[in-house]
Amino acid sequence: MNKIFQPKLFTLLKEGIKREQIISDIFAGIIVGIVALPLAIAFAVASGVAPQMGLVTAVIAGFIISFLGGSRVQIGGPTGAFVIIIYALVEKYGIEGLMISTIMAGVILILFGLLRLGSLLRYFPHPLIVGFTSGIAVVIFSTQIKDAFGLNIEKLPSEFLQKWEVYFSNILDANLYAVALTAITILIVIYSKHITTKVPGSFIAIILITAIVSFTAIPVTTIESFFGTIPNDISFHMPSLELNNLSMYIAPALTIALLGGIESLLSAVVADGMISSNHRSNTELIAQGIANIVTPFFGGIPATGAIARTATNVKNGGRTPIAGITHAITLLLIMILFADLAKLIPMACLAGILIVVAYNMSEWRSFISILRGSPFDIVVLLATFFLTVMVDLTIAIEVGIVLSSLLFMKRMADVGIAIPQEIDDDSMADYANIPDEIAVYEIGGPLFFASAKQYAQTIKDIGFASKILIVRMRRVPFIDSTALHNLEETIKILKNAGVIVLMSGVNKGVYRDLKKYHIVSLLGEANILKTFAQALEHAKKIADN
Repeated sequence: MNKIFQPKLFTLLKEGIKREQIISDIFAGIIVGIVALPLAIAFAVASGVAPQMGLVTAVIAGFIISFLGGSRVQIGGPTGAFVIIIYALVEKYGIEGLMISTIMAGVILILFGLLRLGSLLRYFPHPLIVGFTSGIAVVIFSTQIKDAFGLNIEKLPSEFLQKWEVYFSNILDANLYAVALTAITILIVIYSKHITTKVPGSFIAIILITAIVSFTAIPVTTIESFFGTIPNDISFHMPSLELNNLSMYIAPALTIALLGGIESLLSAVVADGMISSNHRSNTELIAQGIANIVTPFFGGIPATGAIARTATNVKNGGRTPIAGITHAITLLLIMILFADLAKLIPMACLAGILIVVAYNMSEWRSFISILRGSPFDIVVLLATFFLTVMVDLTIAIEVGIVLSSLLFMKRMADVGIAIPQEIDDDSMADYANIPDEIAVYEIGGPLFFASAKQYAQTIKDIGFASKILIVRMRRVPFIDSTALHNLEETIKILKNAGVIVLMSGVNKGVYRDLKKYHIVSLLGEANILKTFAQALEHAKKIADN
């Protein structure tokens, strides 16, 4: 049990944290708290629940995830990924159903951690993740049109196409003030970074737009006119549960758990790359589970690790969980002291912030990159994307995983029919004369979504221990977009650390894929050699210089 659940904070406290780092973490936490304020409110509103539910989640779940989590810098709270799930859950089962589903999801996440399933992330292919992330972005964007245009629509249909039919039929009734406020918000969020990077654009936009609307009495919908006041306290609430109805919450609970687990571990992996650290995936899942069990009792919604807020934490000097704890305390103080002012925020302003969030979530560059690649990856990407937008996220993930597995089996069968000849046929005896500053790693099979993370991590570990790394690719018949994505990130990390990466024995098909993903240009064509002997000679010349 001790090995499975080891909160990073406790380990760091035993080792000792320097006073300077504590001060840096506190300042980073305050900044992240300010960044999280508008997002917590906006995600709650977009999910169809009261704004204080987003704030409560950021405070309680944010504290627990940092206090008990397996990452040094993870920031937890409500995220855009949950918006469509929460919206559908509330519409179908009400707030009570959302609470029960979230608690059950928390239990599932703890079980994932206890069963050591933290490594499951590697089995989710990159096209699947990009597909449902891009789909979620499109759905979030579509939910914000009503407030962005100030449309007076009492009940929006949940279906994507019907929603847009309603928008187009009411577009002539748009409130031009709301449209202007949305546009100004978007411009402030995008361009404020050229003036200051310390204060987030979303926070600046909320302050300015709310002040303008309050002093000029512009006729637009605000949080107060739509939801009423925002309470400045946190109260305990016990959901009513009938055991006979428990089974109907299993599917949404599993969706919340899977999505929360994927996003939190993705965020932790991204953070690891930024601070050259390693998170404890099973501990992280257990902490996420505890957060999702506790938060609903205080009026919260599902929570997970937030990639953008975690990155903000790292960029502002956060290096220990003290920053995440400070972020939660900062939000609590803001909620207690300024809840009366938060109710004046215009809905159009929140819509503008969420439109920018949706754009940033869309991963359109990765989307286009995958569309240029293998037909197998394109099928998984488009199927997941359209099912997320048109049908349901749960079905999208299930179909995406099944499709990925079936297409991988087809690909392996094709490889078995025509195994490529080895391009690089030198013997292991050549390894005896390799200088200490040169390391060699050979990949012994296809680079695909299930093995991509493990290979990438091994390449990174070996690379950090040397000046030059030769990656032998003679036995790699194909490489999918997940592996290409992981390989690209690994090479960037090694290059930033001053490690030179060479490749040998790359077949024509793999080389073509490496070129499409700009990995050839990242390495340099001169650093991709036909044989291991040529790569070793080239490495020795680099080492001598």
